Amino acid sequence: MVKIPAVAIIGFPNVGKSTLFNRLLRRKMAIVHNLPGMTRDCLSALWSIRGKNLFLIDTGGFGDIQREPLAEKIKEKAWQAAMKANLILFVLDGRRDLLPAEEELYRVLKKTGKPLFIVVNKIDTPEMEAKAGDYFRLSGEEIFLVSAEHRRNLDLLEEAIAARLPGVSPEEIGEPLRLAIIGRINVGKSSIINRLCGEERLIVSEIPGTTRDLVESYVLRSGRFFCLVDTAGLRRLSRVKDEREKASIVVTKKRISQADVLCLVMDITEFPTRQDLAVAQLASNSGKPLIVALNKWDLIPPEERDRAARFSREAIAQRMEFIAYAPVFFVSARTGKGVFSLLDEALKVYQQAGRKIDTHSLNEFLNDLKLKHPPLWQSRGGVRIKYIIQVGTYPPTFVLFVNKRDKLLPTYEKFLLSRLREAFDFWGTPLRLKIKEG
Repeated sequence: MVKIPAVAIIGFPNVGKSTLFNRLLRRKMAIVHNLPGMTRDCLSALWSIRGKNLFLIDTGGFGDIQREPLAEKIKEKAWQAAMKANLILFVLDGRRDLLPAEEELYRVLKKTGKPLFIVVNKIDTPEMEAKAGDYFRLSGEEIFLVSAEHRRNLDLLEEAIAARLPGVSPEEIGEPLRLAIIGRINVGKSSIINRLCGEERLIVSEIPGTTRDLVESYVLRSGRFFCLVDTAGLRRLSRVKDEREKASIVVTKKRISQADVLCLVMDITEFPTRQDLAVAQLASNSGKPLIVALNKWDLIPPEERDRAARFSREAIAQRMEFIAYAPVFFVSARTGKGVFSLLDEALKVYQQAGRKIDTHSLNEFLNDLKLKHPPLWQSRGGVRIKYIIQVGTYPPTFVLFVNKRDKLLPTYEKFLLSRLREAFDFWGTPLRLKIKEG
């Protein structure tokens, strides 16, 4: 298995860890908020630096237990990241004095024996460097005076990291398949990722809105890298009071478009809820390949499982017919039942979404369909279909060319796409149909 070196960013709240993380990655992955405690889970991302790949890990701050109910779990995850890392970036706030607790944390980090870089952040101007002398008494291996916000001196930091760690070439790992785990709150999204990773990488809690950032975890399965994206539980913004959770939900909706495949997780003991329907509609509208995981299968008594499975499939077919194309899995994050099948199926539906059907086969299908079931148009008639072609993938997209512009009746369009799916054995991906005159 390819071993990719990791760099962990450690520090107290509001020192700019997430801003530094985003600047080094050159993309906005961690959510930055002016309220402390935005980051809870450890965020990891593949980081391309000086022609090599590393893992860059952003950790939660060592926060105040009275303000943050998950402070102990956040601290524990940060420590785990530090222990697994090959190099630690200890981030400090250059606009204030060094805290006694930070000095203590520095001494503990030194005892790990790992390479330790001190990163004094928020040094926005050369004049501020003169006032940062207090930090040099920490006598770290290397001290960097930077401004993550303004990218000041980050090139020096990157150069030092690249020189210290070997890294892995992009060719050795290929492009990971991005699988976004989506769903409403408390359906077990983080628990499923923990099970797939074989360890408790993500904080699991009964507190609604525990996951705030889009957390990426990387696993290797059958020789293929997967990037598992844990997302904030989706619910109506009007019901969310915490501004940090609101920011998480907004970002989750935006970043679904960056995924290769979506996995919609629902709680089988409460399925289907109104919010399940809303998230399913969001998944369908995205155009992404989709699989459905009905979690907490272990809570269904064995003698009731056949009935529960039938009810669930019927509910999807009737109340969620817009995602009826998605394969359904009954899984248990607690026991591991069925969880690893999700990765194998994610790869299959991704391949389905990339299929291209030749024009001859499409028009043979269309001619047969027109004979048995003539098209129904919104106008009174005079519309004639000339031919059909496929113009795109991800999702598979087809164009009907007609002699004059019109729209199919919605029921007939749904019927046509259903027959198209059956004829060419499409599954796990939405299909799109356009009509053009010419």
